[in-house]
Amino acid sequence: MSNDDARTRWDERHAARDPIEAHEPDPTLVATCSGLPPGRALDLACGDGRNAIWLAANGWEVTAVDFSSVALERAAATARTAGVSVTWLQRDLLEWRPDAGAFELVTLVFLHLPVAQRSAVDAAAARAVAPGGHVVVVGHDRTNLADGVGGPQDPDVLFTADEVAAGLPAGFVVERAATVRRADGHGRFQIDAVVVALRGAGEA
Repeated sequence: MSNDDARTRWDERHAARDPIEAHEPDPTLVATCSGLPPGRALDLACGDGRNAIWLAANGWEVTAVDFSSVALERAAATARTAGVSVTWLQRDLLEWRPDAGAFELVTLVFLHLPVAQRSAVDAAAARAVAPGGHVVVVGHDRTNLADGVGGPQDPDVLFTADEVAAGLPAGFVVERAATVRRADGHGRFQIDAVVVALRGAGEA
């Protein structure tokens, strides 16, 4: 699938359902970031903006990026209703690269790509983290395909926490690499891969 085809598909998904994600921010992101001092945050593949809006409401200066114009329009409207300010950017993460060392927090929540593309985006995300800052990655674990509920049904776009952690560049300290099971309220579980890593304060 070409980038244009993928963008069209996501525009159509966002246009057909309001919202396609939960209204609430991702609980793993909330638990991870609640104890961090606010600074500059970059939310990659922000979708409807639920995580970016939560970060902004909690004192972060947020830049949120997605390639779906429909998602960004909806996110901006939600942010206005919530009374928070977010910088929304329409960019293709397979082509766009954020400035190096520009953010105290970079998040990638439920971005699922083939491994070569994901590795490139993960590397760009890591480079964008300032010394002393964090990168947070949350996604559907590969075991979710057989043992969990929801999420992509293509094993090639799923991953494990260990795979993400192993791909981080030198200078990062992995604070958490875990498989997390979350009940869906119907007796089933969503299985997520979660990585939280700190970039060393002395890393340039």
